[in-house]
Amino acid sequence: METKVIETIGTIVLAAPFLLLVVLGIAGLLGRTLAERTVATCTQTAVVVGLLGSIAILAFMLISGQRHVPVDLGDWFSIPEQHLHFHMKFLFDRLSVPFAILTFFLCGTVGAFGIRYLHREPGFGRFFFLYAMFLLGMAMSALAGTIETLFFGWELVGLSSALLVAFFQERRAPVQNGLRVWGIYRVADAAFLGAALLLHHLTGAGDLEALAGAGPWPQGAAAVPSAYAFAVGLLLLVAAAGKSALVPFSGWLPRAMEGPTPSSAIFYGALSVHLGAYLLLRCCSLLEQSLALRVVTVALGLTTAAFGAMTARVQTDIKSTLAFASLSQVGIIVAEIGIGLHYVPLVHIIGHACVRTLQLVRAPSLLHDYHTMENAVGGHLTQREARLGHLLPLELRNRFYPLALERGHLDDLLDAYILDPFIAFFSWLDSLERRFSAFWNAPRVKSEPASSPAFESPKGQVS
Repeated sequence: METKVIETIGTIVLAAPFLLLVVLGIAGLLGRTLAERTVATCTQTAVVVGLLGSIAILAFMLISGQRHVPVDLGDWFSIPEQHLHFHMKFLFDRLSVPFAILTFFLCGTVGAFGIRYLHREPGFGRFFFLYAMFLLGMAMSALAGTIETLFFGWELVGLSSALLVAFFQERRAPVQNGLRVWGIYRVADAAFLGAALLLHHLTGAGDLEALAGAGPWPQGAAAVPSAYAFAVGLLLLVAAAGKSALVPFSGWLPRAMEGPTPSSAIFYGALSVHLGAYLLLRCCSLLEQSLALRVVTVALGLTTAAFGAMTARVQTDIKSTLAFASLSQVGIIVAEIGIGLHYVPLVHIIGHACVRTLQLVRAPSLLHDYHTMENAVGGHLTQREARLGHLLPLELRNRFYPLALERGHLDDLLDAYILDPFIAFFSWLDSLERRFSAFWNAPRVKSEPASSPAFESPKGQVS
């Protein structure tokens, strides 16, 4: 009985953001501009339904003692010869349900802030359409029961994030930075897709329950042979690094601050930046199959934490400072996952996401308060030196400062070796498509038949 109730409520939880996306999308396609009050009411309703449904599922699971409840929607398409199929399945367990509650809670908080922050903004409806796309993607990613369902939600999150970075289309910089974020996401998505295809060929399915072995999360052993666990896990680690801006993909993070403050808070402070860590937590059984993979994960996490802490100290704007501070915490979370912890990084994600959302939402008014205080005292407020700053020699600090100021030159490296070749390749494809279209659309010159000689009409007019 409890299982049927959880399945029903789970369907409602996923249907709420989907219906919000459909309503706002249809209004946009029909060219109708919904009133801000209507958009706000629809958004708040979807978030409240999803949040209450997620909390109800958690309550039912605690009362009944069930630790995982799958909701299987079957194959959407299948190619048996190639061992490929798109299987839609959702899983409610001790990892997915808390992350879903976190998603709806923080999206609701930032949504309420965004309704007032973007009041009378020309792109108000467009923002909340992309917001609904992000909410649906996060809900699908959190509750995914198969690798392909997780990839589908992963793509929705990436697409909405890149479009919101380029939200202010009238300026050149946001559009360019949105393109760069999208380019890095393409690399991460290619690694994710490669891992999904490899899992399908190795196990014949992408079911996360089968992958994790017998028992609910985090118990069980991976069904992938140990010889292939390192390869699959490394691809997933690259995907997580691209999505969460881990080293060496950290260069796009400050560019993402071009978006509105609500999107910065929900994406790069709270949820999207933690999605890579969530992926590693979901596939933690793969890490346990390979010691080398765990070492690489810990090294990557610690390197990212050190880089984020060093870079955050020299930023000149509050949003970039908070973004790199978030990156430092995400690096520690990844290192915790690599060590073999499960519930500690989950609690770390929840706590850090809530704190960072509050800081980013508070940032605009905080700057106003600082300016008011400086005007009152008639000068700049003094800043205290970091408590551990005196432990490093002055010469060493002077060497680290330009490296941190240049953000480790990671942005230049990404442009030179990933983004420029990526953009050049697709620009070449675009030119080929334009030439092909111009060839087939060019007017054809038809040969005209020889004109007959003019003759005199009875009235003497030339015909």
